[in-house]
Amino acid sequence: MRLRNLKRILFLAAFLGLILLLFRIGSGSGVLPLESDRLGYIALTGVITTAAEVVDDIDDLADNPRVRGLLVRIDSPGGAVAPSQEIHAALVRFQEVHHKPVVISMGNVAASGGYYIACSATRIVADPGTLTGSIGVIMHFTRVDPLLDRLGVSSQVVKSGKYKDIGSPTRAMTDDERALLAGVIDSVYGQFVDAVAEGRDLPEQRVRELADGRIFSGAQAREAGLVDDLGGLHAAIRIAGELTDLGPTPALLRPQERGMRRLRRAVDSTALARWFPHLSGVTGLCYLAPF
Repeated sequence: MRLRNLKRILFLAAFLGLILLLFRIGSGSGVLPLESDRLGYIALTGVITTAAEVVDDIDDLADNPRVRGLLVRIDSPGGAVAPSQEIHAALVRFQEVHHKPVVISMGNVAASGGYYIACSATRIVADPGTLTGSIGVIMHFTRVDPLLDRLGVSSQVVKSGKYKDIGSPTRAMTDDERALLAGVIDSVYGQFVDAVAEGRDLPEQRVRELADGRIFSGAQAREAGLVDDLGGLHAAIRIAGELTDLGPTPALLRPQERGMRRLRRAVDSTALARWFPHLSGVTGLCYLAPF
C-alpha cells in the first residue's frame, strides 16, 4: 500500500514538473529557447474522403497561441461532400472564433470539394494554370442489367420501401427515383452556392452563373472573382506573412512537428484518470506551450 502511494506521489511530482516546464517555456523564462510566433501550414492533397484528421490539425493550430494564421496548400480534385463541408467549417471557425487569417495556396488542381474548402479563406492564391472551379454536385450510377440479360443472370430484391434500392445497377431508374435524387442534388448544390457566395462576397445569381460544373484556369478564376491573387506557394507564404505581421518569410508550423497532441492524449489516458481523477480538465494547460 505504501509502495503504491509512493508511486503515485512520484508520478504526480513528475507530472507537475512537466506542467511547470511548459509554463516556463511558454513565458520565455525557462531554460529552453522560446519559440517565435509562426504561420500554421497544412497540405491537403488527393481525393477528399475523410475530414477528422485535417479538422483536428486545424483546430489544434487555432488553439496554439504561437500560431498567428494558417496557410493551406490544396492539390485536390475534390471528393465527398460532407468531409469537404467539415473542413470548410473548421477554416471558418479558425477565422471567426480565433480571429486568425487563412490563406489558400492552390496547386495543380483545387476543384469541386477542393474549391468548396478554399472559398472560405481570407485570401486565395492560385497559379495561372491551376485548374479550379467545378462548382457543382454529381451522382453517378452504372447499369449492368443489359450485360446480365445477355448472360442469363437475373437479380431479385426484397426491400422495406420502394426507394431502398435506389440506384441499383441491375435495373433502370424510375422517374420517381430520378426526381428524388435530383432533389438531393439541388439541396447540396444550393449549399455549395451559398458557401461560395458568402466566402467570396458575390451575389448568389452571379455564383450560379459560374456554378455549372465548368473548370477555370487560375487566371480565369481571378477574372471571375473566385480567387484573389496569382502566384505559387512562395507568393502565398509572403501574403500570409503580411496578413499576420510575420514578415515575407514566416516560419511554418506543420502539424507533424507538434508533440502536444500526444501529450494531451497521455494526460487524458485511462490510467491517469484512474489515479488522479481530480486532474481532469488540467490538459488545457498544455496549450500554453509553443509547439
